[in-house]
Amino acid sequence: MRGGMKNDGNGVAARYRRLLPEEEDVVVAAAAGDDDCRLEELGYKQELSRSLSALANFAVTFSIISVITGLSTTYDTGLTYGGPVTMVYGWPFVGLMTLFVGLSMAEICSAYPTSGGLYFWSARLCGAHWGPFAAWITGWFNIVGQWAVTTSVDFSLAQLVQVIILLSTGGKNGGGYEASKYIVIAFHGAILFMHASLNSLPIAWLSFFGQLAAAWNVVGVFVLMILVPLVAKERASAKYVFTYFNKDNEDGITNSFYIIVLGLLMSQYTLSGYDASAHMTEETKQADKNGPKGIISAIGISILVGWGYILGITFAVKDIPYLLNTDNDAGGYAIAEIFYLAFKSRFGTGVGGTFCLGIVGVAIFFCGMSSVTSNSRMAYAFSRDGAMPFSSFWHKVNKQEVPINAVWGSVAISFCMALTSLGSLVAFQAMVSIATIGLYIAYALPIFFRVTLARKSFVRGPYHLGRYSLLVGWIAVLWVLTITVLFSLPVAYPVSVDNLNYTPVAVGGLLFLIVSSWIFSARKWFKGPITNIDT
Repeated sequence: MRGGMKNDGNGVAARYRRLLPEEEDVVVAAAAGDDDCRLEELGYKQELSRSLSALANFAVTFSIISVITGLSTTYDTGLTYGGPVTMVYGWPFVGLMTLFVGLSMAEICSAYPTSGGLYFWSARLCGAHWGPFAAWITGWFNIVGQWAVTTSVDFSLAQLVQVIILLSTGGKNGGGYEASKYIVIAFHGAILFMHASLNSLPIAWLSFFGQLAAAWNVVGVFVLMILVPLVAKERASAKYVFTYFNKDNEDGITNSFYIIVLGLLMSQYTLSGYDASAHMTEETKQADKNGPKGIISAIGISILVGWGYILGITFAVKDIPYLLNTDNDAGGYAIAEIFYLAFKSRFGTGVGGTFCLGIVGVAIFFCGMSSVTSNSRMAYAFSRDGAMPFSSFWHKVNKQEVPINAVWGSVAISFCMALTSLGSLVAFQAMVSIATIGLYIAYALPIFFRVTLARKSFVRGPYHLGRYSLLVGWIAVLWVLTITVLFSLPVAYPVSVDNLNYTPVAVGGLLFLIVSSWIFSARKWFKGPITNIDT
């Protein structure tokens, strides 16, 4: 994490001035008006193409949350820890708490509509003294968390492709082809390459794909939640779906509350990535209004659509131990086995099930594409402020006004993160665990600064929470603190090297690197957000 302005060699730092206010300055909030003028007030000139509508901004974020992606790839977790009860009731609860986080973020986004998003907010909210450090720690948690999200999403798609091939060639019990870990990583690399290529297109194309992705997610959810239980010959009863609590797991965990806590990870992993609306604000029209709308609407609609998906699919669940058994045709991939069995029981062949998996696969593909979009905008903004190694390289914009180097650089880092899976799946899981906890720490930091240091100095933008701002903010901060602790607990007993939850190790290691790099280097040269407007 060493690097930034002093190593660019282009004299960038010399012509930039600081954007952080002095201690006595009042933080200026957004007023409705010209987007480019507001951006200049925040210290930046317009470099990216501002052509996204409110719908397009929402679409990018909604496709990143992608309930089909998150719930399908973590459905095994929900079945293992609590089963139907944890999923059916845990989802709306986690959704409500996530909405508190989103509401607080939306309020700050309205005041500071810049691509930097979270780290810029932290800098402005903390003032001149603490601003640089706040921006440094928030920014690095945010960008590493985003890289982990891209890695996790695209690796999940690579694994799903492998499962589709397995089922299409006869299944595990019918001599189907099981790809090696090297083939899976090759799939992963190919998917990342396609995502980088798509993100190299002008933003108008990404706007189209983003809206197509949002439509695919909504239609896909309704198709699957209706079709799969309708086709299945044996369906679960309403009593089973709404009351059955699965305590049977092979992880040695018997405490009901503990089981529920672990089962919530499925919901919280899915409901993340909504900071994308903030990172797209410099490309969004009426950003101080439409950015916040994108955050809130993406979360709200995802909660409703996701709950319907959980209910629909769970009505097709009968035998949880069999679905999780690695000796079934899908190799223990629960959602794939559910789809496969539903069609095989009705038609004698599971081809329809693999077609349904294709719907999921396309949704995951769109999710990964949008993740790279958000990822690259964050890298562009962070490097524009000199925080990234070789910053002048990262924030280069091409003739189509696309941060092209940030796109390909982010994809390259995500591929390198996935390479750890070749050596150890434990190491890989530890790395991608930052996707949830690391991101949420980045979400909570500016909210915490808003309700503490900037409690009186914060001036609202067009969107605000009024008298409930501090209350909602504190609920959001406490929720993130809670999940950070809960999701760092052991996931199996007795604890061993093979089943140890490495989340606290990964997050703690990242925190150590961030703070160490600040103490020994960055504090001497990183001064927080800096203007790129010549003075």
